[in-house]
Amino acid sequence: MKKILTVFILLTGFSAFSQGLTLEKNKTKEIKLENGRFYINGTQIPSYEMKKVFASNLHSVKLYKEAKSKEAIGGTLLGLGSAMTLVDLAIGLFSNVKYPTVLTYAGLSAIAVSIPILSGRASKINEAVKSYNDELKNTTAANTNFDINALVNQNGVGLQIKF
Repeated sequence: MKKILTVFILLTGFSAFSQGLTLEKNKTKEIKLENGRFYINGTQIPSYEMKKVFASNLHSVKLYKEAKSKEAIGGTLLGLGSAMTLVDLAIGLFSNVKYPTVLTYAGLSAIAVSIPILSGRASKINEAVKSYNDELKNTTAANTNFDINALVNQNGVGLQIKF
């Protein structure tokens, strides 16, 4: 009985998941950037999937990768600097050591270096989205809705042409 119930639950889950799949072509849509989140047709797209979305536009991919690397480097420096400053503060408070040591100054300098690095990432992401949307507008205006498919079914072989 357990096996039958398990198989039934798995099959129900697979069939429920498959209802979301569509067979139509994925047509590229305009990306909207609101509050640092990406939206396509009102659906939020995670930032780790945006590289796949930008794949059709090399300039946008380049800008997006630059922004993400700036975010990683700046975030690492900010976190490392904050941690060094707080550790030195804790050591100064709980032990009998002269407080501002080299660790505090190194932490503050890491924080100061991270600020200009982090400041440029938002503009690069905005530029990547703008570049992607501009190219999308230019290509959709030039394209015609023309599609040819080869079909094979029980009735034979044929060509399907959509205008």
